[in-house]
Amino acid sequence: MWNAILWGTLAASATLLGALIVLQFSIPKRIIGFIMALGTGALIGATTYELLEGALEISGFLEIAIGFLGGALVFTILDILVSRKGGRQRKKSEKDNDQNSSGSEESSLGLFIGTVMDTLPESAMIGMSLIGGGSVSLALVISIFISNLPEGLSSTVGLQKHGFSKKKIIILWLFVVFFSALSSLGGVMLESASDSIKAIMSAFAGGAIISMVASTMMPEAYKEGGPSVGFITAIGIFISLWLHHL
Repeated sequence: MWNAILWGTLAASATLLGALIVLQFSIPKRIIGFIMALGTGALIGATTYELLEGALEISGFLEIAIGFLGGALVFTILDILVSRKGGRQRKKSEKDNDQNSSGSEESSLGLFIGTVMDTLPESAMIGMSLIGGGSVSLALVISIFISNLPEGLSSTVGLQKHGFSKKKIIILWLFVVFFSALSSLGGVMLESASDSIKAIMSAFAGGAIISMVASTMMPEAYKEGGPSVGFITAIGIFISLWLHHL
């Protein structure tokens, strides 16, 4: 249990680290785009090599399909709902011109909920990897850490431009780290579940992650980094593969 909380907190702390870097230094948006592309590739690789491959070892394609597509669908629905409340701005480093002050409170809530929502599937992956008393996957923790750093960077820039104070931004990321630790703990609580349930839940987290990177991280990475992000994303996937086979 404590291992899950420790590793979940460590991986999620990258978001807070990214926020602190942005609050202290001015980071070119192109660099943020490159880092986000690297994190996107790392997450895609971790999902493929850690979650889906592991789920297939204990179950079949039916369970994988139910979990993976279900996770993608649920995240997409929640993302649509949160986006209508302003959450679509959570990884944008620019403020939309059509935003007005009357909706700033609602938008802030949407930003917070959306940011927390993005980190939960990643953290749950860590808890699931500890099921059975095994050691945590180094590839998984590093991949999630790499992906969380640009989330903290980009989202913090967007939050600043939406009027968030430094104090509010730090408090938000502390909450994100806290909820991520709980999510990691929730993953390890599947210890007594059947192999089919474990496979479905692992695939569910994977589907949610892929939907998240496709709808939030990849578009923003390309917007800020340009065509070069395709190669950088490939590097992220290769790093994840390399770590998986260490």
